[in-house]
Amino acid sequence: MLSRLGPVVKASGMSRCMSTFFQEPLNFIGGKRVLPTNRNSSEDFKVLDPSTGHVLCETSSSGENDVDKAVASAKEAFKEWSETPALVRARLLQKAALVLRENVEDFAMMEVMDNGKPIWEARLDIWTAVDALDYFGSLAPTLAGEHIKMPSGSFGYTIREPLGVCGGIGAWNYPIQMAAWKSAPALACGNTMVFKPSPLTPVTAVMLAELYTECGLPKGVFNVIQGQAETGHLLCTHPDIAKVSFTGSVPTGTKIMQDCAVGIKPVTLELGGKSPLIIFGDSDVDNAVKGAMLANFLSQGQVCSNGTRVFVEKKIKDEFVEKLVARTEAMKLGDPSEDDTLVGATISHQQMDKVLGYVEGAKKEGAKVLCGGDRVIPENPKLSGGFFVRPCVLDNLNDGMTVVKEEVFGSVLGLLAFEDEEEVIQRANDTKFGLAGGVFTRDLGRANRVISRLEAGSCWINTFNICPAGLPFGGFKYSGLGRENGTVTIDHYTQLKSVYVEMNDLDVPF
Repeated sequence: MLSRLGPVVKASGMSRCMSTFFQEPLNFIGGKRVLPTNRNSSEDFKVLDPSTGHVLCETSSSGENDVDKAVASAKEAFKEWSETPALVRARLLQKAALVLRENVEDFAMMEVMDNGKPIWEARLDIWTAVDALDYFGSLAPTLAGEHIKMPSGSFGYTIREPLGVCGGIGAWNYPIQMAAWKSAPALACGNTMVFKPSPLTPVTAVMLAELYTECGLPKGVFNVIQGQAETGHLLCTHPDIAKVSFTGSVPTGTKIMQDCAVGIKPVTLELGGKSPLIIFGDSDVDNAVKGAMLANFLSQGQVCSNGTRVFVEKKIKDEFVEKLVARTEAMKLGDPSEDDTLVGATISHQQMDKVLGYVEGAKKEGAKVLCGGDRVIPENPKLSGGFFVRPCVLDNLNDGMTVVKEEVFGSVLGLLAFEDEEEVIQRANDTKFGLAGGVFTRDLGRANRVISRLEAGSCWINTFNICPAGLPFGGFKYSGLGRENGTVTIDHYTQLKSVYVEMNDLDVPF
């Protein structure tokens, strides 16, 4: 998901030897990197470079001891951080934004190695993190309650207070973005955080933790623990965790909600999607094609909000499809570290097989592959073990097909024809998900009318997948609870205390 589109400044300043980075432990607790104490080898996991298949490093999942240490560190830091003046918190977060801005290139290169996405897109992801730190830093001094006038000179007021130690669990498709989107509002509100990145992409969260410390955040304000499902369970059920924010799949989100329910803990859940993109016949077709590609091919299609169900009005479908296929086939696939690469590597062999399986299943159900949908072995020998899938466009689909109903999470765009507005709205809403939706049309009256009826939390008109820090992001139905970004996020990281002040003698019946 993008916060901006346009030129990206290349910067450098925090350069370090990558081999040295991977030799050090990836847990970050109390202001330093520490070894996990869980030495059960069955809990070890390897971190791969998706573009080569090579192992970057191997680490152990954090066990109960590690989670306890991280939470204890955050709990101790909360005493100081929650009492730190909001203006000071703001300055520290904005200093972190400045330093991150100066080191876009170093973070982006590490994100490419860890995730496999093209370098140009990784740079944009770093900028979304910069924007989040800047934005929520600027909001910190504005946190305030209300004054409510009561009869006879009495009054009430409200106070916004931080929750305490928050748990963050990130997804592998946007590693640095998730770490910033979750930590920036939490820290701005005076909370501390223990963050668990995906075991597939554990690296840049640690870099962010180091950056925070170097910028002056007290030790323990932001901690990182590495691990798999059991580590996440330990974090969610820890008695000193006050709230959990999770981005990932519906099944995992359900388990996290169950874990948090035991402790009556609030949750923010940003889960899956099967979003509609509706292209009306009066659209600028070239622009609509660009929108469809934005809605499907960022990060190798591994984006929860993707508009994978592309509904095209019949009268322009042939022209739209011709231009879409031509642009899709022209995308350069290959080394994600090269500036002109548009398609990088899928996150893992398992995910690649899953995506290819959906394409094969669609073909068996009658779908027509217009382009892509196969594994590619690049000519570059160093990429021969990478997980590359050619972006796919499917036609001849109907709403009941598996590939139309289920989240593929890969570069698979599905085309569906429609004839009128009422029909397409009903079909667009025929899903258990409700994360996103989009409309392309020159008629803004129609656009707003359709958007008002879409059962989706994040919508776009004549664009797609643009997510600025000031605009809330999140979904309806199975796509989650709560929002990330925007001022509303402050509500999710604070609790409200109401105070009634009586200014008169009491008159009571006893």
